[in-house]
Amino acid sequence: MDRRAFLKSYLTLVLGTAIAGTGGGVYIKLLEPEWLDVQRVSIPLRYLPPELHGLRLIQLSDMHLEPCTELDFIKKALIRVSELEPDLIVLTGDFVYERADVVEEMAPLLSVLNPPLGVFACLGNHDYWTDAKVVWNGLERAGVQVLVNSNHCIKFGGVEFALAGLDDYWSGEPDLDKTLEGIPPRQAVVLMAHEPDPAENLLLGGRVGLQLSGHTHGGQVQLPLIGAPVLPYLGTLYPEGLYSVHQGFLYVNRGLGVVPPGVRFNCRPEITEITLESPELKDRVLG
Repeated sequence: MDRRAFLKSYLTLVLGTAIAGTGGGVYIKLLEPEWLDVQRVSIPLRYLPPELHGLRLIQLSDMHLEPCTELDFIKKALIRVSELEPDLIVLTGDFVYERADVVEEMAPLLSVLNPPLGVFACLGNHDYWTDAKVVWNGLERAGVQVLVNSNHCIKFGGVEFALAGLDDYWSGEPDLDKTLEGIPPRQAVVLMAHEPDPAENLLLGGRVGLQLSGHTHGGQVQLPLIGAPVLPYLGTLYPEGLYSVHQGFLYVNRGLGVVPPGVRFNCRPEITEITLESPELKDRVLG
């Protein structure tokens, strides 16, 4: 399916299901899309040193600034993130929707984020469909380190783990071997990858302990007993939340922003607070 066909079918079905599911446009258009939900989850990360047990990271995804998601809402979300005082912040792609240059409006807001271990990002399909270079440069000017088929060593208190970022699966040139290059075999690895469904391959073999993704928006609309009627390409297997996949874990964030027609129902915009746990420390306690 090409981009035009995908967008047409996705937006048409989301609009129809939203209207049918709520019976009222005010809630789905104006209220729920700005009703922030902070999801808190603890995840055991393979090979995480006991000294890093309890490290907290915040995941944000799919900001999609303009036309449906306004800058004031992004500002509100980032203020809430700052209040949570995380150790690390990761941003899993799709910063824009139809214009890459709006990332410059977002940059001053991102630049005030100052967790002790840094702010990191990967790119998403919409960043490529506009202009990935413009988005990348805008993020780095805001102090966000972009990881595309690369990794960064996160050091804290004399111990470390690896944070990696895969290129976008839909429109980029993802290369897992290159992404993990230089990481020791028994080092803990957190992987940012915009689309969740490739976890079937990315978490195979045990190199990656945790994959963080977005892309699905949770479907934007979730109907009782049915769930999300419409999900995007590479986002149909894992719509939202935490999954155990092969030997690792996958977390799928519902995103902050929305795409046209700009509605949400039973699927609030999400800030994810993840507490990393050391399996070694947990084993000692249980023993």
